[in-house]
Amino acid sequence: MFDGQLVGTQGQTFAPGTPLSQVPGVTPRDNPNPKETILYVNGIMTPVEGQLREMQSIADTSGAKVLGIHNATQGLTADLAQCVTDKLDKGANPAVDTLADTLYSELKAGRDVSVMGYSQGGLITARALFDVQNRLRVEDGLSQADTEKLMSHLKVETFGAASTRYPDGPQYVHYINEADAVPTLTGLGGSLDPLAFIKDAGKGAVVHRFTDGNLNPISNHMLDTLYMKHRVAFEDARAGQF
Repeated sequence: MFDGQLVGTQGQTFAPGTPLSQVPGVTPRDNPNPKETILYVNGIMTPVEGQLREMQSIADTSGAKVLGIHNATQGLTADLAQCVTDKLDKGANPAVDTLADTLYSELKAGRDVSVMGYSQGGLITARALFDVQNRLRVEDGLSQADTEKLMSHLKVETFGAASTRYPDGPQYVHYINEADAVPTLTGLGGSLDPLAFIKDAGKGAVVHRFTDGNLNPISNHMLDTLYMKHRVAFEDARAGQF
């Protein structure tokens, strides 16, 4: 069980707390020495080898080195139950703890961080970000404004995510396929959403909605074969240039 462990190249796993510089990441096939690093949190029903395939797709699409934070599967029923407790911010989730600890440590060290969360991984990302926000406010005594300023060093991209709320501060880009039931029913919703008033994408967030796919709900939700086709460079996305 590798829940909450860091994942590197060839599916190697590393204990939480391992310095990111000591984790050999997955690199683009055409560039073994990329300048940027992205932390990636996977969704439900994904073993390490499945996350590794997704990490390679992200690396090839983004041109960045990718390090994984593993959200382990315990079967469909248990995974869905964990999504519910994640939404309620209840119960332990090692992936949340690892991501929150990593982001907090990197921010305190003065480093920018890029994060991607897919499906339940987007929900884990949101929960970890709220945890970081609370630590900065309560443990470090920062004001809301100073907390948001520090968290602006986080670049966060979500794909088909299952979270309806994100804290203010980070720079967000949320990708939502209107033909994907996960984000439209459990996340930020589609373009016509009667519950939009109770959802919060984060201050200044860019939400990119598009429609792609067919009648297959699984293929409409895939990261590597669908969402990555629509992903553009982070700065372009923040400028609305899709």
